[in-house]
Amino acid sequence: MKPSVGVGALILDHDMNILLVKRKKPPEAGCWSLPGGKVDYMETVEDAVIREIKEELNIEITIKKLLCVTDHIIESEDTHYVAPTFLAEIINGTAQNMEPHALESIKWFPIKGIPKNITITTENALKHLHI
Repeated sequence: MKPSVGVGALILDHDMNILLVKRKKPPEAGCWSLPGGKVDYMETVEDAVIREIKEELNIEITIKKLLCVTDHIIESEDTHYVAPTFLAEIINGTAQNMEPHALESIKWFPIKGIPKNITITTENALKHLHI
């Protein structure tokens, strides 16, 4: 198998809360994650993250900057993603779970109150968040 490309967005609100989604499916099922998804063929990573966030949460975002890139490798789950993560903010809409088959729930967390069961990409993005 070859690595896939997956994108994510660390979305902050004006009170510095972070929007996370709880995954129902592998990789890392049961963990809190940044919203995002796979890049489609001939799609830029920026376009992919904007599209995925709209599909998952029915919100429009603006990208502030590339925050980090994670090598999301989990041998036990046969998973290998290269995952660019962007710092973003909502420009339109209120987040709602549009993919209940894939996401158990969505929730805003204060930066100091992030749950312990987070994905590898979320952990890496938080390390690169300098606010």
